[in-house]
Amino acid sequence: MESVELYRHLLGVTAPWTVERVDLEMARQHVEVYVGHTAGQRFACPECGQELPVYDHLAERVWRHLDSCQFMTYLHARPPRVSCPEHGVHQVTLPWAQAGSRFTNLFEALAIDILLAANVKKAAEILRITWDEAWHLMERAVLRGRTAKGNDLPSRIGIDEKAIAKGHRYMTLVCDLQESTVEYIGEDRKESSLATYFDVFPNEQRERIEAISLDMWPAYINACRDKVPGADTKMVFDRFHIMRHVVDAVDKVRKQEHKGLMQAGDHTLAKSKYLWLTNPANMTDQARERFAELKVTELKTGRAWAIKESLRALWNYTSTAWATKFWKRWYFWATHSRLAPMIAAAKLIARHLPNVLTYFNHRITNAVAEGLNSKIATIQKRACGYRNPNNFKTAVYFHCGGLNLYPACVTHTKVG
Repeated sequence: MESVELYRHLLGVTAPWTVERVDLEMARQHVEVYVGHTAGQRFACPECGQELPVYDHLAERVWRHLDSCQFMTYLHARPPRVSCPEHGVHQVTLPWAQAGSRFTNLFEALAIDILLAANVKKAAEILRITWDEAWHLMERAVLRGRTAKGNDLPSRIGIDEKAIAKGHRYMTLVCDLQESTVEYIGEDRKESSLATYFDVFPNEQRERIEAISLDMWPAYINACRDKVPGADTKMVFDRFHIMRHVVDAVDKVRKQEHKGLMQAGDHTLAKSKYLWLTNPANMTDQARERFAELKVTELKTGRAWAIKESLRALWNYTSTAWATKFWKRWYFWATHSRLAPMIAAAKLIARHLPNVLTYFNHRITNAVAEGLNSKIATIQKRACGYRNPNNFKTAVYFHCGGLNLYPACVTHTKVG
């Protein structure tokens, strides 16, 4: 009798539900808790809430609960059903578990906490469940969270690509720049993939988009122009992606110059690649000293690096007019540098200049998306990659979707 009362409190079982008996199986290290309800009890129809008498009971079901003193604990019950004149026969809502789950709400909440901190394999070991069971708990949490969140189009969004496998296989990520969450994951980086995201929302909602940060990928540009009213005034080509083109140009100059020097027996640029690509503040003292020596030599790579570094000042201006004046000076310098990669990079940016300069109207970047990309890379590494795209999506939404993953009756803080 004492164990029955104890488990009534541990499970939080309240009227009309009662703990009928508790069996302790020492050999299996199991605790089996049997729950029933008082006779003559009426239950609410899960569809309309009308109080109805019990129609019948389903066969006994079993739910895994939180362990008791390291004993695996299971809850047993025969769920009652009601016959509603309007909605037919339905199983009543059970206070300890969600429909279709084989785990109690409290066990699911614990599992979510562990899955947020460990990979699926490790979480399954800790919880003493199978890998498939742990994965399905993650899927249920994501479905529950995304259903509760509904369709709400952020006012400021970031669009980026994410490599999910070798062989140039990419997915499209749409992020809420204000909440730092992943809102959508497309199957690839085609125009149709991004268009699918926008098509979920009516035109009135799409009109309310204030700004979009993206790179200069044509498919993304075309999808935005087709689906977002006034897209040309709202798209901002991300400064970090723009700088990446110029950084790549510097590296091309270095490779070309290094090849010529090596043919002449000059090793000046040997093992210097990352010196030209790394922020000096992040260098070791030895690397910083060598880089200082390289910068003052008459190297083409040094000139290319100086052109690249000067472009960073573009985003420090406070107005489009002043930024445009700076751009004209920089463009003249880059295109008269006689460095083919720098000229090509400058002309690429010039072709997209209007949406580079929209930065000064919206002041947004894809830093949030890049940060989420780094977090996703960690998730991939922890899971040794995801061969299944749907599994990849589930993991990203679970860790980066800003969803309330927990069962409704469990109080918990939303995760990002």
